[in-house]
Amino acid sequence: MTEPLLDVRDLVVRYGPVTAVDGVSFALAAGETLALNGPSGCGKSSTALAVLQLPRPAGGEVHFEGRELTALTERELRPLRPRMQPVFQDPYGSLSPRHRIRDAIAEPLKIQGRWHPADGPARVAELLDRVGLDPAYGDRHPHELSGGQCQRAGIARALASEPRLLVLDEPVSSLDPSVRAGVLNLLADLQDDLGLGYLFICHDRAVVRHFADRIVEMREGRVGVTSG
Repeated sequence: MTEPLLDVRDLVVRYGPVTAVDGVSFALAAGETLALNGPSGCGKSSTALAVLQLPRPAGGEVHFEGRELTALTERELRPLRPRMQPVFQDPYGSLSPRHRIRDAIAEPLKIQGRWHPADGPARVAELLDRVGLDPAYGDRHPHELSGGQCQRAGIARALASEPRLLVLDEPVSSLDPSVRAGVLNLLADLQDDLGLGYLFICHDRAVVRHFADRIVEMREGRVGVTSG
C-alpha cells in the first residue's frame, strides 16, 4: 500500500489541565479530502493546529510524508513547514491589513529564499490568476476585497509555498452560500490539478458530505464514526 501523506496516531492536545483532544487517530492520502466534523468545541481546530505543530501536541505521533514531526526540533521542522499550509476561517484576520495582497503572497517566497525580483511579481500574478482573481487585485489591501475574494487571496498565499497538504479550518463558514460554492469548487479544481491532500475542518454536515471523500466525526475531543 502507498504510504499516507498524513498519519495521525493517538493525538493528545492539552491546554493546562484541560484535555482538548484525547487519542485521535486518522490517515490521509495525497489527493484525498478528509473532513473532521463535529460541534463547536469538540476539538477539530485543536487537532488541525496540532497536526501543524502549532502548538506541539502533548502526546501521540504525527507522520507527514513519512517523517514523525513530534520528534523533530523546530530547526528540523522548518524545511517541512512550507509543505503543509493552513487556510483559516477568517480571511481578513489571516492577512495583514497593512500589506497589499501582492506583498502578502510574496512574503512566504521571500522567507523561504525563493523570491527573485526578475520573476517574483510574475509568480504572484500567476498565483492570483490560479485562484480566480485578476492580478490587479494584488494592488489592493484586504479590506478592499470581498470575503470570498480575500479567502481566495489567502489560498493563493498558501499555494506560494508549493504545499502537499492544506489544513482548511472552516474555510467557507464565514462566506455567503453563493460565494461558498465558488471557493469549494476552486479547492476541488486545485486538488485535481496539484494532487493536494486536504484536512478539512467543518461543522456543517451538508458541506462535509458534498466536499469530503471521508468523514471523521469528533465529539468531546475523541473520534466517533469514520465514514466514506
